Amino acid sequence: MLSDCQPREKGSSFLTQLRGKVPQKSELEDICQPSTRVGKTSLIMSLVSEEFPEEVPPRAEEITIPADVTPERVPTHIVDYSEAEQSDEQLHQEISQANVICIVYAVNNKHSIDKVTSRWIPLINERTDKDSRLPLILVGNKSDLVDYSSMETILPIMNQYTEIETCVECSAKNLKNISELFYYAQKAVLHPTGPLYCPEEKEMKPACIKALTRIFKISDQDNDGTLNDAELNFFQRICFNTPLAPQALEDVKNVVRKHISDGVADSGLTLKGFLFLHTLFIQRGRHETTWTVLRRFGYDDDLDLTPEYLFPLLKIPPDCTTELNHHAYLFLQSTFDKHDLDRDCALSPDELKDLFQVFPYIPWGPDVNNTVCTNERGWITYQGFLSQWTLTTYLDVQRCLEYLGYLGYSILTEQESQASAITVTRDKKIDLQKKQTQRNVFRCNVIGMKNCGKSGVLQALLGRNLSRQKKIRDDHKSYYAINTVYVYGQEKYLLLHDISESEFLTEAEIVCDVVCLVYDVSNPKSFEYCARIFKQHFMDSRIPCLIIAAKSDLHEVKQEYSISPADFCRKHKMPPPQAFTCNTADAPSKDIFVKLTTMAMYPHARLRCMCTCNRCTFCICQNFLNSDLLQSVKNKIFTAVLNRLRARVAEWGAMLLADDEGSITHQVHAVSSVEDSIFMESSHGPLFLEARHVTQADLKSSTFWLRASFGATVFAVLGFAMYKALLKQR
Repeated sequence: MLSDCQPREKGSSFLTQLRGKVPQKSELEDICQPSTRVGKTSLIMSLVSEEFPEEVPPRAEEITIPADVTPERVPTHIVDYSEAEQSDEQLHQEISQANVICIVYAVNNKHSIDKVTSRWIPLINERTDKDSRLPLILVGNKSDLVDYSSMETILPIMNQYTEIETCVECSAKNLKNISELFYYAQKAVLHPTGPLYCPEEKEMKPACIKALTRIFKISDQDNDGTLNDAELNFFQRICFNTPLAPQALEDVKNVVRKHISDGVADSGLTLKGFLFLHTLFIQRGRHETTWTVLRRFGYDDDLDLTPEYLFPLLKIPPDCTTELNHHAYLFLQSTFDKHDLDRDCALSPDELKDLFQVFPYIPWGPDVNNTVCTNERGWITYQGFLSQWTLTTYLDVQRCLEYLGYLGYSILTEQESQASAITVTRDKKIDLQKKQTQRNVFRCNVIGMKNCGKSGVLQALLGRNLSRQKKIRDDHKSYYAINTVYVYGQEKYLLLHDISESEFLTEAEIVCDVVCLVYDVSNPKSFEYCARIFKQHFMDSRIPCLIIAAKSDLHEVKQEYSISPADFCRKHKMPPPQAFTCNTADAPSKDIFVKLTTMAMYPHARLRCMCTCNRCTFCICQNFLNSDLLQSVKNKIFTAVLNRLRARVAEWGAMLLADDEGSITHQVHAVSSVEDSIFMESSHGPLFLEARHVTQADLKSSTFWLRASFGATVFAVLGFAMYKALLKQR
């Protein structure tokens, strides 16, 4: 840019600084040769007063330009430097504080141009690191005194020093290109060329190509290798808040077709075409376009994803857990479908590698295949994919936020951050008070001696029998397993954690929703460890516990403990030991996992289920028959029958008053025996009345009431079973 200027300054070399906040922090420094009076102070004063000053001081005071009057909306501080008034130490300090430096020369003074390379640029580079050089702006002032341009002399200098962003020729006297000068200074800080482009090789730098490639892959929502019109419009809207007209889209494609042959394919923009467009923007000085895209996708000035983007603020109170919400599962479902190219509902190693190309590293190791469900080829299934994300969210929510950031969750879903994908559950104490929970993920710690069968329990949750478990390599084993379990028609996630054998458990190893104590029925010393751990940590806690008799296909031996496992469970009011084996032809039974999940969901309830499924009609009826409500109804019926018998006995006593006293006493004792029998049987089982001295009519009346109560009970049980069956179908 050219303009005219006339020298009117006294003074010497100067340093002008623009200080702002970057991204939006910028500092501009202008340096000039001391004895040539190049007009550096006039430039500053002309910018502020919008007129050329007649009296120019040796050094201008520090000036702050408000953000609302600058094109980039950045507060800017301009600091002048005078070699006559300030020392070299002050100059070095100003350089260290600057974000951008403007070196001013006079276009009509060749000596001032020579000083740019002989003094100022070497001095600046000595005070800055090679890898973080300050951007430089060359300012040719007093262009109104000549009728030629200095650009032919300046261009070789710009090619020699890559830190020079641009050169502006201006005139402080005519006020031409003054505001443009400071605009380019701001632009050099906010949209620097250095991280994006290499002038010597005339191509983008590898870090920039890597970042733009990730952006392309995120924007390619159907994963066909091109950006169609809908994807380009979405990209344009989320980056620049405005869509492109159909003709504008076609014009962009035509520009790409004109320069590279494979930039457009099937009416879509390829990765090569996408990178070419950004190279063209940079070469034409439109750095802000590329930087707008990069910053929208979370990149900083060094082309690294910012911590604010990867780790948004998420407050998690104590005793609360983290889960993915419905919107997050929909996003992950679309991500899985995007990369499942063969539509086999599983991700092959190549498909998984393609998914992780937007990550700086491979986040999942080989142990993941033994943590979640896989198909017969060992590929992670759709259910396993969601389970692994659920596991990561539960155990390390910050890592989950990071992974979602790499996938572009907040951009594709147009949310403020990845934190919108997370649900923080309420305090577990509230769940216990209300006797209901809103959680969908339940943690079960699996505890037992080494080689007692804990790994078999974990792998059985994934549907793997013993023969499949033997194929797992030792270095690929996992201490976690997670899968879905259906409880009363509701889908829940059960997370199993294998706790290593130790004398005492740590605080972290105790925290869970349910405990699974595993012992080997073929090892006589196995149960003693489970009993000891239970007494040390869980006997007085509110965490429900279930004992698993593993390897039940082997010969059972007597456990070397004071009481048997069954008696131990009865003593501590626990469900009886559950027999379990994974040595089956097909997938092992999942009954114990339904039982564990049910106990985790309802820790306040003590369900006594014979077959442990809690879903079949028998189990529902069994739980209903043992419920407090039904027991209360039974007691009330027994009390009513007993009161009726007492009334009848009183009537008999009045009628037989004339009989001998021994006969009456005999009748009373008979009634007492009836009462004892009723009370005894009402608490232990069916009601049997033994009243030999009761008349036939009274027996018939009592039988009627018993039959009526029994019929009502059966009717209620069957109705409840039909209700649960219909609910499950829905």
